[in-house]
Amino acid sequence: MTKFELLQKFPPRPIKSETERQVFQEVIDSLLDSEIMPEGQDYLNVLGVLVYEYEKKSLSIPDLSGVELLKALIDEFDLKQKDLILIFKTEVIVSEILNEKRSFTVERIKKLADFFPQPSIIAPRSSK
Repeated sequence: MTKFELLQKFPPRPIKSETERQVFQEVIDSLLDSEIMPEGQDYLNVLGVLVYEYEKKSLSIPDLSGVELLKALIDEFDLKQKDLILIFKTEVIVSEILNEKRSFTVERIKKLADFFPQPSIIAPRSSK
């Protein structure tokens, strides 16, 4: 499809709702699944920017750290405390960490970073 055909079929416009964002995402996904002409890449980039701008304004990502972040990850990945025994050695230690009776160690933070698929969100912050 040429850029002109893409623009006629689905003209880019500001996204105003989650439903519109989903439609934009479906168009993006279908373009990514097909062979895109070089000029179609610009169109794809515009749609991506529009989705990004909408998400930046409308989706709030909570600023979590420490125990709050670990609890959120446990919930997100539908884990149980026993699933973290490889990191913390016992369920008692997991429980103590989650109840803030024990602190994280650098070694355990690194193991958590390796365990979860998004290591950058739990990597220790450098102190400057």
